[in-house]
This record gives sequence, structure tokens and C-alpha cells, in this order.
Amino acid sequence: MATFLYRLGRWAFRRRWYVVLVWAVVLGGAGLASTTAPGLPDDTASMPGIEAQAALDLMRERFPDSMADIDTAVARVVFVAPAGQRVTEPHNQAAIERLVGDVRESGQIATVTSPFETKAVSQDGSAAYATARYTSKIGDVTEATKDSLRHAVDRARAAGLTVEVGGPVLASKPKVGGVSEVLGVAFAALVLLVTFGSLVAAGLPLVTAVLGVGVSMFTILAVGNVLGLSTASGTLASMLGLAVGIDYALFVLSRYREERAAGHPAQEAAGLAVGTAGSAVVFAGLTVIVALAGLVTVGIPTAAEMGLTAAGAVATAVLVALTLVPALLSFCPDIVLTRRTTGATDNAGARWARFVLRRPGLVVLTSVAALAISALPVVHLRLGMPGDEARPTETTERRAYDALASAFGPGFNGPLTIVVDARGAGNPSEAVLDIATKIADTEGMVKVSPPQFNSAHDTALFTAVPASAPTDARTKDLVQRIRAERSAIETGVGAPFLVSGTTAVNIDVAQKVQTALIPYFTLVLGLAFLLLLVVFRSLLVPLKAVLGFLLSVLAALGAVVAVFQWGWGAEAIGLQQSGPILSMMPIVLVGMIFGLAMDYEVFLVTRIREARTHGEPAGQAVVTGFRHSVRVVVAAALIMIAVFAGFIGAELALIKMIGFGLAVAVLVDAFVVRMALVPAVLGLLGERAWALPRWLYRLLPHVDVEGEALRRDAALEPVVSDAGNS
Repeated sequence: MATFLYRLGRWAFRRRWYVVLVWAVVLGGAGLASTTAPGLPDDTASMPGIEAQAALDLMRERFPDSMADIDTAVARVVFVAPAGQRVTEPHNQAAIERLVGDVRESGQIATVTSPFETKAVSQDGSAAYATARYTSKIGDVTEATKDSLRHAVDRARAAGLTVEVGGPVLASKPKVGGVSEVLGVAFAALVLLVTFGSLVAAGLPLVTAVLGVGVSMFTILAVGNVLGLSTASGTLASMLGLAVGIDYALFVLSRYREERAAGHPAQEAAGLAVGTAGSAVVFAGLTVIVALAGLVTVGIPTAAEMGLTAAGAVATAVLVALTLVPALLSFCPDIVLTRRTTGATDNAGARWARFVLRRPGLVVLTSVAALAISALPVVHLRLGMPGDEARPTETTERRAYDALASAFGPGFNGPLTIVVDARGAGNPSEAVLDIATKIADTEGMVKVSPPQFNSAHDTALFTAVPASAPTDARTKDLVQRIRAERSAIETGVGAPFLVSGTTAVNIDVAQKVQTALIPYFTLVLGLAFLLLLVVFRSLLVPLKAVLGFLLSVLAALGAVVAVFQWGWGAEAIGLQQSGPILSMMPIVLVGMIFGLAMDYEVFLVTRIREARTHGEPAGQAVVTGFRHSVRVVVAAALIMIAVFAGFIGAELALIKMIGFGLAVAVLVDAFVVRMALVPAVLGLLGERAWALPRWLYRLLPHVDVEGEALRRDAALEPVVSDAGNS
């Protein structure tokens, strides 16, 4: 592999205009295609294999007429009377009826009901709501239609009522980044400038990373609607693509500078940089891609979609680092060489390694204890799918949610839908009524609605309102209790039933994710061990890496639980509402952390292994590896932390959580696991760390990550490895 990449690097350096033109055409073509494609669809929590989805499928089959518009846009307009008044007072009622009339006359409206016709008035008369259903899906509702609704709301507000609109019709798209994202990139640029001491050298990784993200995002936008890719998937891909894009270019550029410092001409240095550091980039990128693509195996469509889009962004970043970086270096082969970095003298990395090796046992105990304490909150991890209650209080949909909860009870915003299949019942009406009565008598249930039958009178559905909020743990317990008592409820009636509704869907999705998390975790750990076994040709080094990865993941998840579920320091990151952790977040985070952890493991330990294969004792090899690699690895980690932290400012809850989780994970993995735990464990193991049975040595394929094939080539001069190879 190293020889092929060496030739690729030389070719890209020599054919710079061709390479730049190809990437410009790819970027322009993807951008043009994205401008004519429909927008990305909204995220969805539904998935096959859960009871709530099976109930929805049954409803579509048995209620084809009423379910035909289930995907159309719905707005719930909430009215709150001034303090001391009731919505039923003449002037308030007139304002509400006028709004209903205005909405009824607007375009794309299917039905709109007055709260006084449907008895949608709170018991104390302080609030009411009207439901408007449109003929189009939310993405097809025109601005003119939205403006008509806004105008009607403004007229009602002018009459003295508090009016808010729940649902997605007037909901603003969550902001992905903003100022914090810009600050993150700016900090990354500062780190690059300090590392390289040159504006051109610092700017090159940023330029190539942004181009790679542009290609990835334009492609996602172009095909996203056809493939059903969501907004969250695109944002996740851009986040990861930007971080790894900068880091991969950083490693190649750093190696190029060292090869030039060793006396190689520019084209040769570019080939050597891509052949050595590029080999590590390919392997590190492949681990990220495999881990993310592995999300397909967990049986969760949303997770698979996120994994595949993010994997595509990483693949693009790898290709950019291997081709565009050497091509751009050919335009400025000497300008990036303002600082000499031979790595031959003692530095902070070598001194730190010696410090750790003097006290390896203490460092191991301290590191493991700190990570274990950080991971303790994981025990209390609670998954869910927060809705409008997690939105900022400035939004009308959040205020509508709060108003309904205050006037009609916490469970009103998340009623359960009970679907009864009465085909086998002797008397369908009595069977359904009996089931509704028993569910109404369940502890924690407030009320149930009158059952509605389909035209064949063989299937019925009714809603059941819990006493607790949709994301409350008591609501989950209630759903589980109803299902656990299902056989007793169904006894004698001959009619099975299913529990669905948005709340039940979210509960089932969370349960399925939680069930899939451990098998996926096991798959990732096993894959990590096998990949590192091939690369390092050692049993104990991969085992150490896997255990370190496990500690990094648990510590990051523990921090996420403490902040987003318990609310510790929530105000510092602009989090207005704590609650359950988004269901998709842990399993996606595990895949991403796995790949990123392998980056630092490969770039650091391969340099240690290289020194060891050149005859250095085990302890000295650790010092040598740190001398050559610590500066670039620290810079890469700081850049990733800055990029991921920039997404904490996103309004989209999943992106905010993943940005925070990845920033913590990289911080922990790079500075605690790789910089402290790895050298300490290698120091304790000594020569045993690199032991491998002969039969296994012969069996394993040889992956030339260090570029040994280049050194054996008689046409090449011996080269000195750098951090890009570690």
C-alpha cells in the first residue's frame, strides 16, 4: 500500500492542475445538482420491528380513508385567555371564531375545527385549542399559506388573547451552528498557525477540508430527498468531515515538512508523505468508515442513514488528503517550510514520556480511576425522543406545548393510540368498550376517548391520555404496564390490541436502540481488536487499545448524561431543558468515537512500533514515538475538539449532544488515554507488549502502515519518520 500511495503522491504533485481541475468539477457538479434537488426531509423516529409501528401499519390498512392524510401538515393553535378571564367569554370566543374562519379560507387547508364545536376547552375555561389540517406535507406548505396563519394569529393576539401555534407548520428550522461553529473553525485555524508557523501551511488543511465537506454536503443535498436522508444526517456528515478533513491534511502536510527538512526534493517529499502518513490516513479513515457503515447492521434505519452519510464524508476527506493536498503543495513547495521540524532534539513529548515511564503504575491507576468516575452517570442513562418541550422557550411551538400541558395536563401532549383488532370478537363493540374501560382504569391514566370503528366495523381505535408528560419515566412505565397486562385485559374479549402514538413510538425506538447498543458495542470492540492486531502484529497492544477505547466511550457518555439528562452546567452550553438522551445518540456516538480513537492510536503507536522494529528498547521506543508525534497529535486533537465544540451551539438537539459528546471523547481519548494510559501500559508491559505467537505472525497479512517497503526500495534514501506516521 505504501508504494502505491507513494506513486500517487508523486503523480498528484506533478499533475497538480489536473487534480485541482477534477476536484473543482466534482464540487461544481455536486453543487449544481443540489440546487435543483428538493430539500432534505424531516427526521423521523419510526422504524420497523416495533409494536408502535406495527399498530400504525394496521391503522393504514384498516382505516385507509382517515389515514391517507396522516403525513400531511397539522397546526394546533392554542388560545389562552388573559388572567381572570375565560376563553368562552363573548369577546374572546368571537376572536377565536374569527381566527378559525380566517384559517378556513386560507389556501391548502383541509379541515379546521373550532374548539367550541369539539369541546377542546380546558376545564377551568382558561385555554382552548383548534386543530388545522392541511392538504400538503409540511415541506410543501407554501409561504403564502404560512403567512395567512400568522396573520390570523396576529389578529387574535391583538384582541387580547395569548395565541401560540404547535406543530411543524410555523416551526423554524433549527440552527445547526452559528457563531460557535465559526469560533470553532477559527480556533482550529489558530492551532494550525501555531503548529506550522506559516499562514499558507495553516490555511492548506482548512481549504482542503472545506472543499471535502462541500463535496459531501452538496452530494447529500442532491440525493438526500430520493434516499430519504435527513437534515441531522447531513449536519453529522459535515461535522465529522470537517474534523477528519483538517486532521488528515495536517498529518500529510506535517510529514511533507519533515521529509523536506531531511533533504528530499519537493516531489519526492510529497510522495514519501503520502506513502507514509497517507498509509496511516487510509487505515484510520477505513476504521471510521467501517465503524459508521456498521450501523447498518443494528436494524435501525435512522442510525444506518446517519452512519452511511458520515462514512461518505470521511471517505471524501481521505481522498482529498491523498490527492489534493500534494497537488496544492506543488504550488507552494517552499512557502510551507518556515519552521524546521526534524524531531531530532529533545522536546516536551519526550520529557512527558519519560515522566510517565518513571511512574507507570501510578499513572495507570490515576487515569483509570478518573475515567471510571466520569463514566458513572452512564448507569443512569435514559433514552427518549424529546419533542417540542426541548425547543427554546422563544419558539411558538414550545410555548404552545407549555400552555397545553398547563391547561390540559402533562400527558395531553403525548396521548397513546390504542388500536383494537376486533375481527375475532363475537361482539366487536362490547369487546372494544371492555378494553377501553380496563385501560382507563389503569393507574396513571387520566382518560380515554370514545372508540372509533372503521367502515368494516372490525377495527377500532381510541386515545388514552396519561397523567405524566411524554418523556417522563412514569409514562414509559405506564406503557410497559399496559403491555404487560395485555393478556389479562384481552382475556374473554377475543380482540387483541396494540399501543401506538408518538409517545409509544419514541418509547419503542429508545428500547430498540438500547437493545442494539451492546451487540454493536461488542462488534466495534471486536473489529478494533482485529484491525489493530493486523497493524501492530501484537496481542497486548490491540487489547490495551480496545480497553482504552471502552473507557473513552463510557467517559464521554457519562458526561453527556450529566449535562443533558441531569442538567449539570446546562446553561453554559445554552441547554434550556434537560431530559432523556436522544435515542439515536449513543449508538451513533460509539461508531464515531471508535473511528476517531483509532486515528490517534494509529498515528501514535505506529511510530512507537517503528522505533521498536529499528532496534530500540521498548521504553526508549515509547520516548522516541512521543518525541516525533506528540506535537502533531496534540494539534490534531485540539482541532477536533474545537470543531466538535462549535456544533454545541446548534439548536438541533441530536447535533448538540453529539458535538458535546465527541468533544469530550476526543479530549479524554487524546489527553488521558493516548497521552497517559498508553505510554504507562507500554512501560509496564515492556518487551511483552510486542509479543506475537509465530503461527499467528505467519497467518496475519502484512499491512505496511509505516512505509517499510519504501525503505527497502533501493531507489529511495532512508527516511526519518514523523508524527504523520504515528
